[in-house]
Amino acid sequence: MDWNGIALTAAGAIGGGTAVIHGILMQRLMIRPIEAAFASNGRMSAPMRKLVSWLLHFTTFNWLLSGLALIAAAIWFEQDVRLAIGLLAGGSFMYGAVITLWIMRRLHPGWILMAIACILIVLGLIPGAS
Repeated sequence: MDWNGIALTAAGAIGGGTAVIHGILMQRLMIRPIEAAFASNGRMSAPMRKLVSWLLHFTTFNWLLSGLALIAAAIWFEQDVRLAIGLLAGGSFMYGAVITLWIMRRLHPGWILMAIACILIVLGLIPGAS
């Protein structure tokens, strides 16, 4: 594997790992309290409570899938496919990094890791950098 592949693999591992941690923390700190509040209120139906849960986990799923796609691109695919996957994953990771930075306005592992993953994606997509 060349340096481009290593950079993409590292970006995928960072993005996927961040997604898993994000999902665990989301479930524990946000979704459970929200579901409990909705259940005690009685004004929201069970399908709607489930929908809220799945929508809050959408970014987790997207980042995990993007991380796995980056790793697959580094191992099996050529430059054109790497570019397409890198742009899609990089856009998703950049969105997470910018929004987390904007909301937290301080050092936070989420935006730092996603920013590092974005830098690694750029390095992995530069042709001839190997």
